[in-house]
Amino acid sequence: MADIVVIGAGHAGCEAALACARMGMDTLLLTLNIDGIALMACNPAIGGSAKGHLVREVDALGGEMGLAIDDTMLQSRMLNMSKGPAVHALRAQADKQAYQNRMRQALFSQPHLTVRQGEAVSIETQNGAVTGITTLTGQRIDCRAVILSTGVYLRGRIIIGEAMWDGGPQGLMQASRLSASLEDLGFSLRRFKTGTPARLDVRSLDFDQMQEQKGDEPVEPFSFMTDRQLENTFSCYLTWTNEETHRIIRENLSRAPMYTGAITGIGPRYCPSIETKIVRFADKERHQIFMEPEGRASREWYVQGMSTSLPEDVQWKMYRSIAGLHHCEIVRLGYAIEYDCIDSRELRPTLETLRWRGLFMAGQINGTSGYEEAAGQGILAGINAALYLQGKDPLVLTRDMAYIGVLTDDLTTKGTDEPYRMMTSRAEHRLYLRQDNADIRLTKISHSLGLASRERLERTEEKTARAREMRERLRTTHFAAGPVRDAWFSAHGQAPSESSYSASELLRRPGITLKDLAELDPSFETHDKRSQELAEVEEKYDGYLEKEAAAIRKARIMEETVIPEDFPYASTAALRLEARDKLIRQKPRSLGAASRIPGVSPADIAVLMVLLRRQEAEKHTT
Repeated sequence: MADIVVIGAGHAGCEAALACARMGMDTLLLTLNIDGIALMACNPAIGGSAKGHLVREVDALGGEMGLAIDDTMLQSRMLNMSKGPAVHALRAQADKQAYQNRMRQALFSQPHLTVRQGEAVSIETQNGAVTGITTLTGQRIDCRAVILSTGVYLRGRIIIGEAMWDGGPQGLMQASRLSASLEDLGFSLRRFKTGTPARLDVRSLDFDQMQEQKGDEPVEPFSFMTDRQLENTFSCYLTWTNEETHRIIRENLSRAPMYTGAITGIGPRYCPSIETKIVRFADKERHQIFMEPEGRASREWYVQGMSTSLPEDVQWKMYRSIAGLHHCEIVRLGYAIEYDCIDSRELRPTLETLRWRGLFMAGQINGTSGYEEAAGQGILAGINAALYLQGKDPLVLTRDMAYIGVLTDDLTTKGTDEPYRMMTSRAEHRLYLRQDNADIRLTKISHSLGLASRERLERTEEKTARAREMRERLRTTHFAAGPVRDAWFSAHGQAPSESSYSASELLRRPGITLKDLAELDPSFETHDKRSQELAEVEEKYDGYLEKEAAAIRKARIMEETVIPEDFPYASTAALRLEARDKLIRQKPRSLGAASRIPGVSPADIAVLMVLLRRQEAEKHTT
């Protein structure tokens, strides 16, 4: 007997199980193989564009991913630094085995959490709610909530050229029976596909023929609780495909599962296989390839940018045609994997299913891709499963609160016809939803749930206070014309002027930073880098942030207009038939969510708004 059973111990399952247990729920984490806990089956890295935002949000909510990558990183870089702060994104190479060990340690040492190896084959229900699960060995485990975080294991099928077999990633087994139980429960399953490149023996690589890519110094950690100085211990290396590589691939497309029909699952648009790149971008003479380490004690290196399911003999020729890889030895072949997932429109924004109370889903089973997307869903599902059992209101993260909110809203209102990847362009409020302020946006919520510690909350409050103080000093400190300021103007490409300017006015000029202002007043560069960064961004972009806040306030009216679950869509003749069908199926939580459902028009929203106002008025008159 457990309060909550979490099925699957990938990145979603780990965060879900930890959140449930930390909120006081007796939690069972059931995994096909304990050795596969927190496995990085694809790229050996955490973070990246938009994904880094998700990791920071998971951390702010009291999750483990940020702490785990800080403890096991090999190299760290901040991406997109030539662009604005909304898209700055941290990415760190991980020691894959160390990361797994670190996450296992967190799981096994967590009170209220039990980890077991086993295969779930059915979800048991009664009166519209979850009552337990049954395992392959016949054990019935009673529980009041279940979180499915099965990753790519549901009826997984590995494909390398003409060779195909049932299995999970990295030689692990698949989950072959649970899909049938989901279909019996009324879920319509679909097949998605993902893939991974080969791993090469580092001793066979010639780095002299590649470009070294060093990490950033100093290293910026992911977790807001990491105080120690982290160190880069590895470099990555850049090389390129060439015409010979492309010729080998083109000549073997007739044997490529992507083009023979052997692969039926839908693959990720934004992380295509190398054979898809060659076909889709036929005019490109070369494609970037990054060589990335997989661990301190590992000889395997990951070939970022060359995911493939081509036959083995083709893979050998293809990889060996690239500069620096001419004598490479393949340790593990690249492969594609197909798997079952649900239509994410079957979910509430809490990640509970519409069909069954107490059944939550998180990660790739919802049609997403990526460790970070999985972790974000996992912690949200875990929080809401615990709140459901505690009889409390659920946590709904809206689009103006978090990237996790954008992710869940996209999934539950729009759905996805391909593996969903988080991108900054999906977030309409991205200047507000920056990675540097994730703690300020979410830590107070996390603390109220019992996840964030008092220390974490106090750190966040202190950071906010210090940033506020610095912004006040920026506005009250003025620099008059004179030899020192004139020389500074000249050094930073500013036009001469006799006027006096506040530090804030100077900071808002293009290309000027707090570090530059510290040349005029050393107090503007402090040892508190996080408060300094927050103050700089919010002061520099103050006007834009005010406009963003106004847009958020306007949108929030729609988000706060809640639609009752029993709203009589079917009998509302003023709604178009298509809109009625979509609204009945998806049961949007709010008017804002309803407006984002494809097939629901502005006219339909206007009808709903009138009817909801009428309902509210009738409540007050009775």
